[in-house]
Amino acid sequence: MPDRILIWGAGAIGGTAGAFLKQAGNDVTFVDVVPEHVAAIADPAKGLHITGPVEELRVVAPAFAPEALEGTWDHIYLCVKAQHTEAAARALLPHLSPGGYVVSLQNGLCERIIASVVGQERVIGAFINYGADWHAPGEILYGNRGAFVLGEMDGKITDRLKALHAVIREGFEPDAIITDDIQSYLWGKLAYGAMLFAQALGQLGIADCLERPELLPLWRELAGEVNAVATSIGVTQRGFNGFDPSAFAPGAAEEQARKAVADMVAFNRPNAKTHSGVWRDLAVRKRRTEVDVQILPIAEIGAEHGIATPTVRRLVEMIHEIEDGKRPMTDDNLLELMRG
Repeated sequence: MPDRILIWGAGAIGGTAGAFLKQAGNDVTFVDVVPEHVAAIADPAKGLHITGPVEELRVVAPAFAPEALEGTWDHIYLCVKAQHTEAAARALLPHLSPGGYVVSLQNGLCERIIASVVGQERVIGAFINYGADWHAPGEILYGNRGAFVLGEMDGKITDRLKALHAVIREGFEPDAIITDDIQSYLWGKLAYGAMLFAQALGQLGIADCLERPELLPLWRELAGEVNAVATSIGVTQRGFNGFDPSAFAPGAAEEQARKAVADMVAFNRPNAKTHSGVWRDLAVRKRRTEVDVQILPIAEIGAEHGIATPTVRRLVEMIHEIEDGKRPMTDDNLLELMRG
């Protein structure tokens, strides 16, 4: 039976997943704060257009600004930028049915923020690594498929989790999996995410940036700090799409890290999405990034457990300097970050 789904945040991630789920026959409604985008999605003459090498499609669906939405849903997919999570969770709460859930298709540790608003029992965690970019109202590039993992916050394999998994597999990502330890994937993505934030300091794309041989010590420092923090709170990171967290663990040989980086390059090299969303936020859309909600918590949690994270902290500072117009985006920034 098709799902009735509310996509809260119809940008790159939410727009892509929602369009495919709509095409698969689900009853999908979109919410977004960009009036022109909302109008395009609902316009029979335009609709939401997904382009790129994976598949091209166009769907027309109900779309609303948050303040214009009416009704309740059992299944809400939250897809806003991490820094907007709490505000979005509060805005969607009146539209979440008593027995419904929110699934976070976001980067970072957003599930804990959502849970503080709606209650942990009404949250399902998700780890995603597919690539997409919002280009214009009604226009999204779906650059590449990637890992998609779903898990309950308490690790249980519930009926609702199985049902959600079936909807995602049938309508969007056939290789999606479920897990009894979603935190292991979220923390794995944090290490990879730190590398993508570093890439955003310069101009080279993801593959070209990762492939710079002189930056291998930087990748080891960043991923190593995240690994140390995850270990301190009892989380064992899991890998995905070429990223192998064990290659950056204490005692791992340099050659292990070199191979892991080469595998990440191989995954990213053919993708139509060449630069990270962080880079687009800074270079193209000229807006604040997710750094304070996605990367800074690594350092904050580390400090609570006596783990120093100097490279992560300096990365956050440098991103803010670019956001504030105090630092140009140049590839030399990564060398400066590596030198400390």
